[in-house]
Amino acid sequence: MGVLKRFEQRLEGLVNGTFAKVFKSEVQPVEIAGALQRECDNNASIWNRDRTVVPNDFIVELSAPDYERLSPYSGQLGDELSGLVRDYAKQQRYTFMGPIKVHLEKADDLDTGLYRVRSRTLASSTSQSPGAAGPAAPAASPAGGRPGGYGYPPAAAPPMPSAPPPGINRPPAGRPPAAGPVPGAQVRRWIEINGTRHQISRPTLVLGRSTEADVRIDDPGVSRRHCEIRTGTPPTIQDLGSTNGIVVDGQHTTRATLRDGSRIVVGSTTIVYRQAEG
Repeated sequence: MGVLKRFEQRLEGLVNGTFAKVFKSEVQPVEIAGALQRECDNNASIWNRDRTVVPNDFIVELSAPDYERLSPYSGQLGDELSGLVRDYAKQQRYTFMGPIKVHLEKADDLDTGLYRVRSRTLASSTSQSPGAAGPAAPAASPAGGRPGGYGYPPAAAPPMPSAPPPGINRPPAGRPPAAGPVPGAQVRRWIEINGTRHQISRPTLVLGRSTEADVRIDDPGVSRRHCEIRTGTPPTIQDLGSTNGIVVDGQHTTRATLRDGSRIVVGSTTIVYRQAEG
């Protein structure tokens, strides 16, 4: 069962009690949960082959009406959201430099139903790790400065490793990058979602939550018609006006060129694009 689904089920168990009013808010807790997962993915910092550090201190900014509805439950909701981040990090093999905290804040510039997530990496004397413990992390700069501040990676991060982390394809040393498809050669294309392969056998492939999408993704952070893969030369992906957008190889975008191994994030779901000749 996915991390978001387990989180949603835990909240459903409380819906008739403390969290009854929370679900009347324009912003749903599961939406915030999906945004926290994306915040981890988008701000992951590779320290070495076995350690990828993600933020551990989050601020969720809400409109005044949503904040008034959610703030009475901020402690319990913050604990649940922190647990979700911890579970998601364990699943993705991310590590932290300190304890996980999620805070709610009011933002007067946001309309009802809109929210914004900011994050930073704060070090503590005891580093938390969902997987194998890595080396002790250096202290982050005080909040407010660029290094270690919200939206910035930890200070004094070591250089990127020469070896690619798992899941990232890179040609062996001494071998030039593979050229594009040979003219006239047949190219097989497919995508992989949670271990399931979906062949791309048409010029366009629509991904979304709707049963009418070519590939249905059961994820509350995914729109009914979220995005479309186009098998041109080169192949591309196009956002179809989705609510939460798309992230391709770590970059928020509305349109991007795809290559073999490209990682696409929609909602809290990661899609890997593949292609090969023959």
